[in-house]
Amino acid sequence: MSRPIRIAIVGTSGSGKTTLARRLSMALGAPTVELDALNWGPDWRNRSRSASGEFIERVEDAVAGDRWVADGNYRLVQPIILAHATDVIWLDYSRWVIMRRVLVRSIERAASGAELWPGTGNRESWRQWLGQEHPIRWAWDTHAANRARYAALFAGAEHAHLRVHRLRRPVEVERLLVSTLRSVGVSAASLRTDPGEARG
Repeated sequence: MSRPIRIAIVGTSGSGKTTLARRLSMALGAPTVELDALNWGPDWRNRSRSASGEFIERVEDAVAGDRWVADGNYRLVQPIILAHATDVIWLDYSRWVIMRRVLVRSIERAASGAELWPGTGNRESWRQWLGQEHPIRWAWDTHAANRARYAALFAGAEHAHLRVHRLRRPVEVERLLVSTLRSVGVSAASLRTDPGEARG
């Protein structure tokens, strides 16, 4: 039986958590646990605020297995995820890298009008950019606080069981992916390349 590998990916909004999670999940043949998809319901219903019990239950079910890759920063469920995880990938990029990425992502989403999570009908619109919790504003406002919080969190004895991979530049991602796959006996050839990770 293959050893458990349960990976939590964290980092400021726009850092590339979901893209990385999908690449890693595909290569490992493991489920992706996208916290945004579990949280957001139709018409932007925020379960973490309006139905916290439901959100917690959905997350607990999603991380009950021995192999998964989860991405997201929700404080409500982060203790659950980290308690189960074997590894954490912390995308601790500079504010400039983050802002460039979140801006490009927001433009692409608003221009395409694509549904963000199947079945929700949720789509990004230009008028949302003015909101305090829009990812662009959120990434700028929380960057420093997130860095301090995660540094303290992963230094604590409570999370000594975790292998923490703190990546400070996007170019470090590919090396980590290859080494992670090798450690569980998976060929790096199964990785789908992401040209965006080579920049910054």
